[in-house]
Amino acid sequence: METFGERLHAAITERGPLCVGIDPHAALLARWGLSDDVAGLERFARTVVEALADRVAVLKPQSAFFERFGSRGIAILESTIRQSREAGALVLLDVKRGDIGSTMAAYAAAYLDSGSTLRSDAITVSPYLGVGSLRPAFDLATATGAGIFVLALTSNPEGASVQHAVGPGGTTVAQSVIDEISQLNAGVSPLGSFGLVVGATIGKTGHDLSAVNGPLLAPGLGAQGGTPDDLRAVFGESLHNVLPSYSREVLSAGPGIGDLRAAAERVLEDVRTALG
Repeated sequence: METFGERLHAAITERGPLCVGIDPHAALLARWGLSDDVAGLERFARTVVEALADRVAVLKPQSAFFERFGSRGIAILESTIRQSREAGALVLLDVKRGDIGSTMAAYAAAYLDSGSTLRSDAITVSPYLGVGSLRPAFDLATATGAGIFVLALTSNPEGASVQHAVGPGGTTVAQSVIDEISQLNAGVSPLGSFGLVVGATIGKTGHDLSAVNGPLLAPGLGAQGGTPDDLRAVFGESLHNVLPSYSREVLSAGPGIGDLRAAAERVLEDVRTALG
């Protein structure tokens, strides 16, 4: 069975290091001239998939923007995931789940089990009930060839008070998360399946990412203020594992298919230059 790390490495080699979010929030639907309802959601998601799923390495639907429409929104999310994967894109479902025991196992099954209609190539999770609480997701990901991206250093102002807090051993909470994920990827080639989420706008924090040996998702680029050049300051010698993520910078170019593709090509060229 091919692992997520192997599939991601191949996709980046073939298509380039780019993740594009699918974030159908109300303001963006309005910008596209679409109604803020299920019909607008369906048109938006279908257009993004048609424009980008056959050419970018990763598409990242934000589950919340589908969930807000209830069961009909979830049905569109299922279709979006299926169509994206059929067109060749890897799907990273942005759900940021984090719980304990059987509840975490149920979340993992919902998004990673091979029989689930929401089955994705990878998901985002939150480790702030303890990295060990995520073990059911790690285990199922390993069993099914899926991936996990764990929040580590986020760019929201509130995050630093938790993530930069120092434990009894002198290690920050974020560094302890980084170190535990590094252990899961130890010795894996060409790329581990367990990644981290590290905001592109956080600057130099003194955290060591060198041993992660897995993908480093870098959100916050474009409309959120991050630039490709910021990636060097944040990731340093770990640039080779960075997966830059754009959402509004690309999506705001819609609804034209050609315009969306041109925007994705433009930012891909920018990050290729920055990543060397």
